[in-house]
Amino acid sequence: MKRLIYSVEDDESIRGLIKYTLTNEGYEVQSFETAEECLAAIEKRPPSLLLLDLMLPRLDGTEAMKIIRDKYKTLNIKIIILTAKSSEINKVEGLNCGADDYMTKPFSVLELAARVRAHLRKYAADVCGPVLEFAGISLNADSREVKADGRPIELTYKEFELLKILLENAGSVLERERLIRELWETEYYGESRTVDIHIKNLRAKLGACGDLIVSARGVGYILKDRAK
Repeated sequence: MKRLIYSVEDDESIRGLIKYTLTNEGYEVQSFETAEECLAAIEKRPPSLLLLDLMLPRLDGTEAMKIIRDKYKTLNIKIIILTAKSSEINKVEGLNCGADDYMTKPFSVLELAARVRAHLRKYAADVCGPVLEFAGISLNADSREVKADGRPIELTYKEFELLKILLENAGSVLERERLIRELWETEYYGESRTVDIHIKNLRAKLGACGDLIVSARGVGYILKDRAK
């Protein structure tokens, strides 16, 4: 399942740029012109992350953020402020009101995408906790211990991070492009076999559990239960 991101921005061109950028990153993005529209949407379907402008018509971003942090405190929604307000006082106030990050306009779309990826990794860790389990595979993010059918497995740093993202998104296809961007922090140009090589090594180390990592031909990989 794709991570859901909400974007609140009253400038149509910026709103479109944000949606285009993050949709291409593989996320589901819903855009809103006002904070009121966003709050109504959160009531029905909370996002994993919210990009929030401060200078909005009627209800401003700061007040909207206070409402979200008070009413939805248990949901752990990550909030990145994206605003033209660039003073130190504004930044401190925004962070004190509950923002996880603060970016000023004009902004780099590459930096925005990188920050979104970083905060969604934190979101997954907070929601799932330190231990991830799936069909005989167990991964402890704190101790960095991995077991397959109860057997301890030694993984390299990248193999561990690759398995972690597969476990966090079990049942969903992960495109090679996304894996490259999230694990190697670079762009994907089509010819790289880096992901395939790491998957091959990871499967071998997991033994029988390696069969759980299934190739989606021409797209990427999915962690899939044997029974499905």
